[in-house]
Amino acid sequence: MKRIILVALLVLGIFTTPCYPYWIWTPKTGKWINPKYLPKPTPKEQFAYAKDFYDVKKYKEAIREFKKLITVFPKSFEASESQYYSGLIEEERGNLYEAFLAYQKVIDKYPFSERIQEINEREYKIAEQFMSGAKRKALGVVLPVETPAVEILTKVIENSTYGPLAPKAQYKLGLVLKSLLRYYEAEDAFNKVIANYPNSEWVEPSKFQIASCRAAVSRGPDYDQGAMQEAKEKFEEFVKEHPDAVLSLEAEKNIGVLREKEAAASYNIAKFYEKQKAYPAAKIYYNDCVDNYGDTVWAARAAERLQMLEKMKK
Repeated sequence: MKRIILVALLVLGIFTTPCYPYWIWTPKTGKWINPKYLPKPTPKEQFAYAKDFYDVKKYKEAIREFKKLITVFPKSFEASESQYYSGLIEEERGNLYEAFLAYQKVIDKYPFSERIQEINEREYKIAEQFMSGAKRKALGVVLPVETPAVEILTKVIENSTYGPLAPKAQYKLGLVLKSLLRYYEAEDAFNKVIANYPNSEWVEPSKFQIASCRAAVSRGPDYDQGAMQEAKEKFEEFVKEHPDAVLSLEAEKNIGVLREKEAAASYNIAKFYEKQKAYPAAKIYYNDCVDNYGDTVWAARAAERLQMLEKMKK
């Protein structure tokens, strides 16, 4: 029996390969290190290694190696490029918001990168995708959050306040806010287009949108006759300044709608006074309809009521 055990041990000793440690102790760092996770000796080599994964669309491995480079060689040129490629990977995966965050880190951490203008354009296009209905996702699940376009467009404007994209981004920011029914913020965004980019092609549509925001406020649950009057005046001003603009036709339609609303308001006030038997006050408002809103249906109705009031006197 002893001989059998001895032979077995000898066989194991002959055919078993040496077992090397998976982790190595490094006195320099005072840590255990797994060689598998060590970066290449230089940022250039590490970047080339990561880029090879990217080129064959092995994005999981590429991201891992790019992040490793950013961590180990944070001040290198290759670190800024790795951050940029991290954004590309997220964008190609369809993770639009994560792509924006990755791109923005290039601008925030590496402001002298040659990629800044390109990144700004990519961020703007991502914002446009959100404006077109793209949803923010996390782990493949759609998140019930307000469109990230507001945040992204704001960053695009900050990234190049007077760059070529800024006036368009400022205008689109106003449109997004308007679509979210945040009319006062939208109006402020459109006003910034006019104030900061007076020679931009986006000034004309911004003036129209300001009037449109005022009109929207007047239609809100808290009826605002002052906002309605101001909206009408702004539309009229727009038509006067831009008589040949395509938007002027829509502005004129809006003026007509607002005039109808103003006339209806005067008529309803007159009816209120008539019910209270305050006939002199009722006549004032009926006459206002007839004199100032003759092109509306309310003028004819007001004229009928005035005739009725005259008959009552007799």
